[in-house]
Amino acid sequence: MVENMIVITNNPLAKENLQKEERVVEVIFINDNVMKVFEKVRDYIHIGHRLLTHPLMSSVKPNETPYRTVCVSVVAGKSLDMQSLTIIENAIATTDKFLKMGKTPNWTENVLNDFKVIDYDLIYHVLI
Repeated sequence: MVENMIVITNNPLAKENLQKEERVVEVIFINDNVMKVFEKVRDYIHIGHRLLTHPLMSSVKPNETPYRTVCVSVVAGKSLDMQSLTIIENAIATTDKFLKMGKTPNWTENVLNDFKVIDYDLIYHVLI
C-alpha cells in the first residue's frame, strides 16, 4: 500500500484532481515554473520529509514541459534524508542545465493541456 503524501505541483489539473484522492493529505500549488516546484520540494526535504516520487520521472526533458508534480512524505523525519536531498539537488541541476540549453517553448494551449495530462497521469498511477 502506498503511504499518504503531500503533493507539490504547478499543474492545475493535478491540483484539481489530486485533492480528491484519499492518500493525498495536502496539495501545495506553486503558481510558477518547474524550478520553483523543485525548490519547494527541497524546502520540505530540508525539514525532514522524504521524496516519494522522482522529480524527473518520465522521458519528457526538463526544458520541454512546464509542469511537474512531486510527492513527499507527510511525516517529517528527525533527520535529513540524504538520498532525497541528493535526488532533488540533481533534478535542480539537470533542469538548470537543460534550461541553459534552451528555454521551455511557448507552447500552444493544446500542447500545454497534453503536458498537464502527462504529468497528472504519471502521479495518478503512483496512487493506484
